[in-house]
Formats: sequence, C-alpha cells, structure tokens
Amino acid sequence: MMPAVSFASVLTRFFTQRLIGQRRASAHTVASYRDTFRLLLRFSKTRTGKAPSGLAWQDIDAPLISAYLDDLEELRGITPRTRNLRLTAIRSLFKYAAFELPEHADQIQRVLAIPSKRCAHRQIGYLNRPEVDALLAAPDRTTWAGRRDYAWILLAVQSGLRLSELTGLRRDDIFIGAGAHVRVMGKGRKERCTPLTKQTVAVLQAWLLEPARGDGFVVFPARGGGRLSSDGVQYLLAKHVAMAGQTCTSLRSKNVSPHVLRHTTAMDLLQAGVDTTVIAMWLGHESVETTHVYLSADLELKRRVLAKTVPPDSSPSTFRPDDALLTFLKNL
Repeated sequence: MMPAVSFASVLTRFFTQRLIGQRRASAHTVASYRDTFRLLLRFSKTRTGKAPSGLAWQDIDAPLISAYLDDLEELRGITPRTRNLRLTAIRSLFKYAAFELPEHADQIQRVLAIPSKRCAHRQIGYLNRPEVDALLAAPDRTTWAGRRDYAWILLAVQSGLRLSELTGLRRDDIFIGAGAHVRVMGKGRKERCTPLTKQTVAVLQAWLLEPARGDGFVVFPARGGGRLSSDGVQYLLAKHVAMAGQTCTSLRSKNVSPHVLRHTTAMDLLQAGVDTTVIAMWLGHESVETTHVYLSADLELKRRVLAKTVPPDSSPSTFRPDDALLTFLKNL
C-alpha cells in the first residue's frame, strides 16, 4: 500500500515552484488558479468531511473533480467556458504531479482524461466607426473624470490594450514625441510597444498635464489616486455606452465590454488591409490562430468575396486583360 501523500504539500509546491518560480506566471493567472483550488477544497471538505490541510493526494480523484465541475455548473451557474478554465488549472496541477508522484500515475491519468466541455463559439462583438464616435463624445470633458474617461477610451480603441494593461499603465510607459508609443507587459510576460496616432498623442499629452493624484505614477487613476479596478472600468464604460446610446441607437442592443474595444481595434486594422500576423503582434496574441476569429467576423470582407463569385443563374465570362497602357495608368 502506497504511503499517503499530503495534497497540501503538492499544491503548495505547485504554486511556489512551478507557477511562480519556474513559469513566472502573471498575477492574474495565479489569482485564477488560486480561486479554482479554493473552491475545490471547499467542495472536497463537504464531500469527504476532511479539512483542506488534512487531505491526502488520493482523496482528490477523478470522480471528485468531475462532481466538483458539475457542482459549479449546476449550483453556481457558471458557463461551460468557465468550467473549462477551472479544469485547465486542475490539469496543470496534475501534469506537475505526474513528475513529482510517478507512483500515482493511474490516478493522475484518470484526472487528465476528464474531457473539456464543448461550448458555443459566438461571433465576436465590435463597434463600427459611428458607434466609436458616439462613445467618445459621451464623457463630459469639462470635468476631470470626463477627461480621464475620454483619454482611456480613445487609447483603448486605438491601441487594443487589454483591461489589465490599461489599468496598470504608468506614466513612464507612455512615450510622447517622435515615435510616440505605449509600452506594456502582456500575457506570458511578453513586452510589446504599440504606436500612437497623432490624435491619441495630443489627448494623452493634455491629460498628463493634469494635476497628478495619488503617487502620480498611474496614468488613469481613480478619484482617490489609486489604480482603477476592473469593475470600476466596466462600470464607467457601461455608463458612457448608455449615454452614447441616446444618439447612436445601434449601441442599445450591444453588450460593450472593455474587451469589445480591443476587438474594435483588431477589426479596424483588418478592414484597413493589415495582415493578421501583424494584428497578432499588435494585440500581443500568443498565436496567429487567435487572430483568425476576426476574419470570420468581418462582414465587409465576406461581401467583397461574394462580389467576386458568379451568380448561379449567370454564365461565366472570359477574362480579358486591360490594355497595357491603361494598366500602367491604373497602377500609378
């Protein structure tokens, strides 16, 4: 009989050695994994009657984890996508344990074999130009808060920064002048620089001249000077979207989140003819395949493809090239 291995010791080493020490996972990843295992430990205490610190590794098996995931869906009402994120965190732990605890290979393989749940892949949402203009016109720029909100909304739409990147932006991350750009540390601790348009540079330059609040380092602080929270940004955005919806009716039926502003940046670049590999670098995507979702959402691109096809009830025509001189003039 195998000796009992403490689940707490393996989980502690997983966070300190693997996530933080070896992979240098971001604070957001650590927080997400932490929440997953806090919920799992509470569930296991209800099922086994054991305190989290008293659990043995053998107690956290495939049936218990499957029941935990089902419980999250049924009682907490999480979506299949969130369920899969929780399962990803658990798989990461058990992959680590496969090297640490080879004697428990059978239990580990059963957990790793738990399948992800299929979920619907909805088409991404984004804003068109009139909607962006209406949103930018919503903040009251006669107030400090209105000028702040106008500045971060414009920056978000132009740069495609993630919400965490936007709220964590510091003054020394913005470079004004020749080659103006903003520098952020994105997912996977990948640093990237995004160029700024003349309009964005002018707005940020004026905003940075405002009297600093708090320690003066945060670009878009809350009223007290601290960093804006994610919930705070979403609240402010919802308020301005509701205001903009009074003049732009199409906004009333759209669920506009900070990530939708990021999608808007990508769609603007795509419709301008920018290659998807460049868009992937612009947004800091881990893989170019992630950017392909914008191709399926671009209705105008699909219309251009349709225009090149032959209608079913027509006969195909023979291609006749233009006169050489006309071709030369067309290409000037």
